[in-house]
Amino acid sequence: MKLCLNNLEKIREIKEVEAPKYDVREVKENTMKAPKWLHFGAGNLFRAYVGKMQQNLLNKGLENTGIIVAESFDTEIIDKMYKPYDNLTLSVTLSKDGDFSTEVIGSIVESLKVDSDRDKIEEIVKAKTLQMISFTITEKGYNLKTPDKKYISVVEEDFKNEPSKAKHIMGIITNLLNIRFKNGATPIAIVSMDNCAGNGERIREAIQDVANHWLENGYVGKDFVDYLKDESKVSFPVSMIDKITPRPAEVVKEYLEKLGFEDMEIVVTSKNTYSGPFVNAEEAEYFVVEDKFPNGRPQLEKSESGVYITDRDTVDKTERMKVTTCLNPLHTALAVYGCLLNEKTIYSAVSNPLLNKLIKNIGYGEALKVVESPKILDPKEFIDEVIEERFANPYIPDQPERIATDTSQKVGIRYGETLKAYMESKDLNISDIKYIPLVYAGWFRYLLGIDDDGNKRSISPDPMLAMLQEKLKGIEFGKPETYKGQLREVLRNKMIFGVDLEEIGLAETVEKYFVEMLVGPGAVKNTLKEYLK
Repeated sequence: MKLCLNNLEKIREIKEVEAPKYDVREVKENTMKAPKWLHFGAGNLFRAYVGKMQQNLLNKGLENTGIIVAESFDTEIIDKMYKPYDNLTLSVTLSKDGDFSTEVIGSIVESLKVDSDRDKIEEIVKAKTLQMISFTITEKGYNLKTPDKKYISVVEEDFKNEPSKAKHIMGIITNLLNIRFKNGATPIAIVSMDNCAGNGERIREAIQDVANHWLENGYVGKDFVDYLKDESKVSFPVSMIDKITPRPAEVVKEYLEKLGFEDMEIVVTSKNTYSGPFVNAEEAEYFVVEDKFPNGRPQLEKSESGVYITDRDTVDKTERMKVTTCLNPLHTALAVYGCLLNEKTIYSAVSNPLLNKLIKNIGYGEALKVVESPKILDPKEFIDEVIEERFANPYIPDQPERIATDTSQKVGIRYGETLKAYMESKDLNISDIKYIPLVYAGWFRYLLGIDDDGNKRSISPDPMLAMLQEKLKGIEFGKPETYKGQLREVLRNKMIFGVDLEEIGLAETVEKYFVEMLVGPGAVKNTLKEYLK
């Protein structure tokens, strides 16, 4: 049986599958007449979590429209995973006890490609009923500049060309907002749902930067720039999102096929996106967002999907708690050492006694001392759940390699904020930090592309990989004497680490750990054993 609208009634007969409690075709019709929610980024997190929020509201009768999704980066997803299945998705929640909870998500009613459907997207943006444009485009989507602070070439082209010819996603969005401005200047919320610090500020700065360049070049008027600056017209709420959504798993595919579903193949696109007609994700889910929606919003807090609508200060504290203390720094530590020790999954990595102790020492021992509780969630209880329930779920097929992607873009916020807090504290001493430097050293060791057994291994993509590997030149596995301070310049790089590690006295500690990991096979494990006594 194929997953499609015509088979929904048959699907409702499968007792293991929960189907939409509303008429999907009617919801699509309502949506196209009066759209309220446009989303950019058609990936797995969007389908597994954002789609579920709206699905729950539709099931309760609290909404009568769905979400329109547009994809700008990897449009193969639309052609292969949305259109053939009438935009339906099978969402499988993987519990720690082995239960697979399966639901057909029907709230995503239309899927569009930014490159070929721009006219349709522009019409949607003109609609006065549109309440928000949201995003899951990853942190890189908001970057207008390279790591050395120069504008990316495609962004420079967007500055020079007419707005309608914009190619970078931030240029495309700025042009869409200009179209909305020219067609009544109706209010709108621009909501980043990406897992990066100050996401609302990131997208606001990017859009306003593009608009200011267009103003200088005579493509837009000052009234449009003023529209973007008026938060009663265009708001940029900050948010924190948290739901582990790994690549689609073979075991889930087989489970769905046993239920009678056909064409459940997992596809790897030409841009290396892993996708399927289904998504698999963990049970835990959190979305905390600032209540700043000038044209109204769905009642997301009633969606029973871990949503908190609150003030900016609470969002900031929640995001900081997760990103700098309770989840992300632990994830990165498991990722780099999981790769070095050839652990196949995050579950396998957290089950390794050495790595389990390492992340507990970082989370409870170092980071928790400086985190401020957001009140709506307790930091210690959050770490407890992360380590004992979420990472320890054997049915979440998440791989260290996925988490190790773009590590250079992550360590500054994930660890640097804790280091800054220690430096600012009257009661804490930065020299007491022992385990965060161990992660840095492990990361550099991983970048050599040799595992702890001395075998070559792959390195996950990273925008600074070429530069970092250039700095590592001359350092040889099995020859610790080949380290002659090559990392010193990198260790002083505040753009990577958020602080100058030499200036605050931690560079030598990182170097010491790193050199000990070069000794030969088993040196990484032995170094962990030595310093985790």
